[in-house]
Amino acid sequence: MTATVDTASSLVADDITVRFGGLVAVKNVSFTIPQRSIVSLIGPNGAGKTTFFNVLTGLYRPSSGSVVLGEKDITGLSPHTIAALGLGRTFQNIRLFGLMTAAENVMVAMHSHTTSNIFQIVGKTRHQRREEKEGREFAQELLDFVGVGKHADEYARNLSYGDQRRLEVARALALRPKVLLLDEPTAGMNPQESAVFVDFVRRVRDERGLSILLIEHDMSVVMRVSERITVLDQGEKIAEGGPDDIRNNPRVVEAYLGRTGTEGSAR
Repeated sequence: MTATVDTASSLVADDITVRFGGLVAVKNVSFTIPQRSIVSLIGPNGAGKTTFFNVLTGLYRPSSGSVVLGEKDITGLSPHTIAALGLGRTFQNIRLFGLMTAAENVMVAMHSHTTSNIFQIVGKTRHQRREEKEGREFAQELLDFVGVGKHADEYARNLSYGDQRRLEVARALALRPKVLLLDEPTAGMNPQESAVFVDFVRRVRDERGLSILLIEHDMSVVMRVSERITVLDQGEKIAEGGPDDIRNNPRVVEAYLGRTGTEGSAR
């Protein structure tokens, strides 16, 4: 089935199914990220969230269905091609280059937008030097934006956990994405840090003009930051709507939130 592109949408996944041998990890899931929106994908462990996330970013090719970013069909394209087209992401487990500085970690992500070839790099041509200078300035701008600008010249491994999370976001923003995917961004944070991160996510959307998709287990974060929530269970979409719709959906309460419907951190 071919995805119908909504011009008001940043990303449309249409009828996605993923099979691993006889196991169906995701079954006929359709999903839309409206422009300049913050949406969340939730579900119990094993629901298919990460598999679906990996389809969007090109790590997995769907068995059927399609993914359209803007007006570009990105189904089955390589991860680096999808990233260059405007889909940035962070990871559940921090994946920074520990022995590179914060600025260097950000600059690494800019390669898809630079034009210097190997000969210009080796020869340190005027064009290459200008690109490197502009790259360093943009890296500093992004580090300042996420709040770790004073750590630009520190090794990434020496930053605090929260600052490493922010550095990951800066690196993803260096791709100049249209859509930013955050994989459990508050994992390991205390409640105060998570609350601050909610405000940070809103600022990223508002000031950078992005659409943002989160996979997140902390339901207090999900309910506060999301404009729309999609719920997966056993690879199928069981609910979709605003926070109040999801909070009061009996099937969601049964499958994920728990019978009390409280907004704690789901396990």
